[in-house]
Amino acid sequence: MSGYVLAIDQGTTSSRAIVFDEKQKIAGVGQKEFPQYFPKSGWVEHDAEEIWQSVVEVCREAIARAGIDAWQIAAIGITNQRETTVIWDRQTGEPVHRAIVWQDRRTAELCARLKREGLEEDFAAKTGLLLDPYFSGTKVAWLLDNVNGLRERAMDGRVAFGTIDSFLIWRLSGGRAHVTDATNASRTLIYNIAENRWDADLMKILGIPGAVLPEVLDSAAEFGVTERALFGAEIPILGVAGDQQAATIGNACFEPGMLKSTYGTGCFALLNTGSDMVRSTNRLLTTIAYRLDGETTYALEGSIFMAGATVQWLRDGLGFMKAASESGEMAARADPGQDIYLVPAFTGLGAPHWDAQARGAMFGLTRATGPNEIARATLEAVCYQTHDLLAAMQKDWVSPAAVKTVLRVDGGMVASDWTMQRLADILDAPVDRPVVLETTALGAAWLAGARTGVWPGRAAFASSWARDTRFEPSMSAVDRGRKLAGWRDAVARTLTR
Repeated sequence: MSGYVLAIDQGTTSSRAIVFDEKQKIAGVGQKEFPQYFPKSGWVEHDAEEIWQSVVEVCREAIARAGIDAWQIAAIGITNQRETTVIWDRQTGEPVHRAIVWQDRRTAELCARLKREGLEEDFAAKTGLLLDPYFSGTKVAWLLDNVNGLRERAMDGRVAFGTIDSFLIWRLSGGRAHVTDATNASRTLIYNIAENRWDADLMKILGIPGAVLPEVLDSAAEFGVTERALFGAEIPILGVAGDQQAATIGNACFEPGMLKSTYGTGCFALLNTGSDMVRSTNRLLTTIAYRLDGETTYALEGSIFMAGATVQWLRDGLGFMKAASESGEMAARADPGQDIYLVPAFTGLGAPHWDAQARGAMFGLTRATGPNEIARATLEAVCYQTHDLLAAMQKDWVSPAAVKTVLRVDGGMVASDWTMQRLADILDAPVDRPVVLETTALGAAWLAGARTGVWPGRAAFASSWARDTRFEPSMSAVDRGRKLAGWRDAVARTLTR
């Protein structure tokens, strides 16, 4: 059997497909950006049809660039933006509304009402999540309440809900499979992660009928088979994981205490806690890292909504640069005598604050402040927020491995040496950048490749992980303390509660 595996990496701003060969090396890549829609302040939407078309296009492109035929692909792995919510018609496959993106804040008032009713502890105890518009459940409730006639269609089983992975599998399989995996289910606000089942009580609170929900499978399982007409062959879909969990797998963080942080549109740090489902007392999330052979591995997660997206704002909104990759060079040229702080709460603040009403702010500006200083503040904000997440993790999980650890990183922002060095300085801990930066796609590919038997098992895959560069901290304790104190003051001034 051929060792080629196709990974579909469906992200927030673009869709990407990568063909990996039998040695887990990249053989072909396709990528395409798609539009973002902002119908109201704080609302973010995607056209699921545009996502679907982009996925088909990049898969065909990646296969062509790899110089292979579709029949040579042993399996497909899918990784996706996790909480983005789609409801579609079961007969036609057409979405009933634009997809509501994970960044969207339209359900903030619903979350606030549920909190006032004292329900947050119920949700947290069962799902590991907090009541925030970030998650899928309140998005589903909004759609059912605001799309004309949709609730009746949902009760009758005429429509289906899914995160992006479910929608893609439905389309790829020609409507034969309505499934998801445990990692994506764990982000919906209605999945009991201790018992691994949809929770009827939480579904009732949000008014979500069971008829719309997908079947939940392990992260490596038989999710369906693609229609021959799409790529020229029927290809089994054997691996699925939400993007941050896939990056955890791609970084080979299989042992408790191992930690990774992904720097894409947002920033997401996951700490593997093994079979221990740690309940956070510092407003982190307890989530499923992966589920293999029926065995669930848990993680603590800290979520930052704006990382690379803030650099995009510098590029597209302010016109400070032509390419996001210039930000590190600009930061290196900034005046070291200016301490500028950007709190990038453009869509609220995530962990550990969870303030949906907070908005972005900048502090410390002088007449001498220019684009270079603001670029440095933007990149430093990512480092400061990562520090806050890791500090909360160390408080939540009392383990020697969690107290002082090496951070494995991935995502577009890690290509910047300046940013990674500043991250190590702020964390006062080593930062390891891998040889293969496409760890999210690699994680999804491994799930599928290992499932079909053409790729190595967990231990062998972990031993193949290779470091490109280690960034060691070099900032003095005095400078680090001053900078972190300034950051804490800036955040305190931004919070609405």
